[in-house]
Amino acid sequence: MSLTGFASPWWFLLLIAVAAVAVGYVLAQRARRKRTMRFANLDLLEKVAPKSQGWVRHVPAVLIVLSLLLLTVALAGPTAEQKVPRNRATVMLVIDVSLSMEATDVAPTRLQAAQEAATSFARNMTPGINLGLISFAGTATVLVNPTTDRNGVIKAIENLKLAQSTATGEGIFAALQSVESFSSVVGGADGPPPARIVLMSDGKQTVPEDLYAARGGYTAAQAAKQAGVPISSISFGTTHGSVDIDGKAQPVSVDDESLREIARLSGGDFYKAASAEELKKVYADLGEQIGYELKDADASKPWVVVGTLILMLGAAASLFFGQRLP
Repeated sequence: MSLTGFASPWWFLLLIAVAAVAVGYVLAQRARRKRTMRFANLDLLEKVAPKSQGWVRHVPAVLIVLSLLLLTVALAGPTAEQKVPRNRATVMLVIDVSLSMEATDVAPTRLQAAQEAATSFARNMTPGINLGLISFAGTATVLVNPTTDRNGVIKAIENLKLAQSTATGEGIFAALQSVESFSSVVGGADGPPPARIVLMSDGKQTVPEDLYAARGGYTAAQAAKQAGVPISSISFGTTHGSVDIDGKAQPVSVDDESLREIARLSGGDFYKAASAEELKKVYADLGEQIGYELKDADASKPWVVVGTLILMLGAAASLFFGQRLP
């Protein structure tokens, strides 16, 4: 029965009537006592008058007044901060498909674990979210433009293919372009919907090597900041991963530092996942953050329920103690 405000506070004027009922009851009890004391023969009064119930006889009236107070609060429209599904937002899921994603330090492979977690993320996203998908290796490819159709996104995730190199900046820039194009179409009187990029990668950018280059990851993160599109970066993998290239095992250690900096520069959040279960948890947490928002919503129902129950209890107590309604 928490509340943060009232939609119709003028209903509190009814408290004057509730107070009048309470005062009227007290005055009626005093008048009744005066009439009773008019009997000169107190011994006769004890014989003809019913045995006093003491304070118990006031319980029904107290309960009814309390119920009127609660019902008045309900009429005033109390509100409370509640988690509600977003009805408009854009999310671009950007997934690294470089050759390092073939590493088996996360069973069965980094890519397969990522596909499973991303599929669950897409399937559980609230209906009002427009979800898009981009894969990147040496270049970035927009696989699905923002849409509320989850089937297309899930199918594209299942069909992700590995490729050489890691161009993190290209993936971010492609996501920003998709967000801008989509926002220009759907933006109405309320402006474009809020947008976010969810970037999942396991390795350091290799194309270009300089993260501050014109198409580098840090430059792209700064552009995302200017566009008001925060990046939630997920560093996926372990420090002991390796892949077989031309018959030689090549170490592919996860690069937490650059992904953490990308998130910071964009105004977003950084997440670390070293196993398939941790990745699923990260995606689940992101789904809660992105898919829902806190709003002041109607919270009058508990007040109505409790007020009605107390009113019924007061009526029952009145019938039980005095065989009448107060």
